[in-house]
Amino acid sequence: MLSLRRGAITAVTDRLEGLVRLEVDGRPCVAYPGITGPVALGDQVLVNVQAVELALGSGGFDVLYANLTRGLGLDPEAGAHVMKLPYTPLQLAVRHAEEGGTSLASLNGLPIVCCSLHSQVGPAAAGLGAGRRVAYVQVPGGALPVSLSDTARALRERGLVEATVAVGACLEGDVACVSTAAAFAWAAQEGFDAVICSIGPGIVGTASPWGHGGLSVAEAVVTARALGGRPVLAVRYSEGDPRERHRGLSHHTQAVLTLAGDVEVGWPEGLEVPERLERVRAVDVSGWEDACSGLPLSHMGR
Repeated sequence: MLSLRRGAITAVTDRLEGLVRLEVDGRPCVAYPGITGPVALGDQVLVNVQAVELALGSGGFDVLYANLTRGLGLDPEAGAHVMKLPYTPLQLAVRHAEEGGTSLASLNGLPIVCCSLHSQVGPAAAGLGAGRRVAYVQVPGGALPVSLSDTARALRERGLVEATVAVGACLEGDVACVSTAAAFAWAAQEGFDAVICSIGPGIVGTASPWGHGGLSVAEAVVTARALGGRPVLAVRYSEGDPRERHRGLSHHTQAVLTLAGDVEVGWPEGLEVPERLERVRAVDVSGWEDACSGLPLSHMGR
């Protein structure tokens, strides 16, 4: 069941591209004006409160579900007919890049950095550096709206990412694609130099090694390889995580490797390589602090 509450907007704290942070009856909330329409002080709204009520780690705010004051009778996107979130109470039509068709048969070696955590996207883009045309492709497994990501906004502002692509159930990218394969083909056809593929913020996790959102990038690795791209896996590794399952080579990465098979891994030069990693390319990571300066590196309080 949806957990909805009616209230009034009592504060607007931040208006960003694609995202508004506000308060409903004094409680933090986010709104996506591209989906539910514009917001203003005093608007009567419905908010989804379930994540907060469940005290989820990524649920520190409510989400505006409908604006009863100025969000009714909104027109669909012109020319759109493919639905995002089809047959759910939030279905909406969005134009998809592949609706015009494509004749592309191969990615021709397009480098695709596959990240199982959204927090890896900023450092990956900084590592690729300015002067390259980079597309960010977001797949389901964490937050669905691309516009929730402060990292994606910061990378656009710094010129480290040129375009964002929302795949499948994901929303609010510069471009929408039905599948990961279509997103990679679009990037190759548009002449991008590289792709960073990741889930959105707020990874889904369970007690099962196969029940976490990061597994979405296993499909991305397999797809990139099958289409003639060059997938590179960003490994989740930590020597400081208090949780044993994520210390060293995370069980998330091990699960991705099991499903994705042979894939190239970038590894910090001079750091001992775990036995589980096979096709490793040593990378000089000196100067990473300067490269990442000003980018969001803290996620979910860590």
